[in-house]
Amino acid sequence: MSTATSDLMTLGHRIRHYRGERGLTLDELGERVNLAGSQLSLIENGRREPKLSALNDIAAALDVTLTDLLSSEAPNGRAALEIELARAQKNPLYAALGLPQVKVTRGMPQPAIEALVGLHRELGRRASEAIATPEEARRANTELRERMREQGNYMPDIEQLAEDRVRASGHIAGALTHREVIVMAEQLGFDLLYVNDLPNSTRSVTDLANGRIYLPPASIPGGHGLRSMALQAMAHRLLGHEKPASYAEFLWQRLEINYFAAACLMPREAALAFLCAAKVERELAVEDFRDAFGVTHEAAALRFTNLATSHLDLPLHFLRVNGDGALQKGYENDGIPLPVDVTGSIEGQFVCKQWGARSAFTHTNRTTEFYQYTDTPAGTFWCATQTGATDAGEFSISLGVPFAEAKWFRGRETSQRMVSRCPDETCCRRPASSVASQWAGKAWPSARLHAHVLSPLPSGTFPGVDDIEVYEFLEAHAAQ
Repeated sequence: MSTATSDLMTLGHRIRHYRGERGLTLDELGERVNLAGSQLSLIENGRREPKLSALNDIAAALDVTLTDLLSSEAPNGRAALEIELARAQKNPLYAALGLPQVKVTRGMPQPAIEALVGLHRELGRRASEAIATPEEARRANTELRERMREQGNYMPDIEQLAEDRVRASGHIAGALTHREVIVMAEQLGFDLLYVNDLPNSTRSVTDLANGRIYLPPASIPGGHGLRSMALQAMAHRLLGHEKPASYAEFLWQRLEINYFAAACLMPREAALAFLCAAKVERELAVEDFRDAFGVTHEAAALRFTNLATSHLDLPLHFLRVNGDGALQKGYENDGIPLPVDVTGSIEGQFVCKQWGARSAFTHTNRTTEFYQYTDTPAGTFWCATQTGATDAGEFSISLGVPFAEAKWFRGRETSQRMVSRCPDETCCRRPASSVASQWAGKAWPSARLHAHVLSPLPSGTFPGVDDIEVYEFLEAHAAQ
């Protein structure tokens, strides 16, 4: 139902309400305003839009102002229910069920109307839950990656917003401090609180009613690991996010808040000054960029992708690869042939064993970046890779460029060079024929089944978040 139709229904209810208060029948009011009772009935039922002159006459006959008559508020609780029910029954969601519409009569008990409205609310709630299968999630993520590739992974509006907020915090130079993040929150009307009992399904919780952002305790002195989480929570408010209506919208919101946080921790002007100076010296290095702004290696590499194409004229690629070789995150606009499935998705696909993102795991010295050139069917690429580990296992972070652009980076002189023929399976996915013939039919490995292969993505207003836990948490802390 359109907004205009909804307004007509509210208008009709208000006319009926005031007519009833005055003890007038349809015909009696019609005589006073030169309209037939049947025409007034259509107006009161929201099926005909009256002329402004007729509205003026009706308002005068009912002894109310025109403003009062045109108010968008229902005249009473029952009218509000009737309007909501009529709106819900016109919704395509209900129409798709093929069920008849219930006509509300004057004699229908209000509890019956309340029950019908309650059913429609629940139907709408279930339909609007952000539920996605793994296939739908991969498709949404692929569309998002393609969208960002088209714009060079750069979001100028968020860049400017972050620049303005950082400047307003009093930040001048160097890494954004924890205190400056607190100031940014206070300027938005929020206090940052660190608690030990955050719901397991959340990284942070924002209490909009009481102006609080709840975060986990700092794992290291100074709480530097929490700056990004706090900035992400603030970004939802600054970017005007509403509850996501789909999994694709949820992913887009998450991308935007991550981008905002990175743009605050590595502000555009300061970051470009640092990177441009390094390019002039032909000493671009993610590890230097990371250390200059006190962020993780992954955050620095991702932030580099935001600025490289738009401001440094560099096409590039970024990879986060698990220890087993599966691609967890990826971005490219330099033509490197990322592995994809039939839907075009890269997540979970195995990177060629010859790429630096995987050969770096065999590198003895892992305290510094590992450099490598890789010849591929699409050309030669240079990359710098840093490995790390979490409780979930090893991972590598790679940032690379086409051969011609390696001249701007530290590590360009490396002699490490590999050849990749992927997606040709003889490159690294098919065993040598001599080995295969020797062991064919003589081995039976027991495969490890990852739980996420069979599990659908969790449902809820915010995917993966347990609403009950969140509300119980807020109730407990609101009283403190």
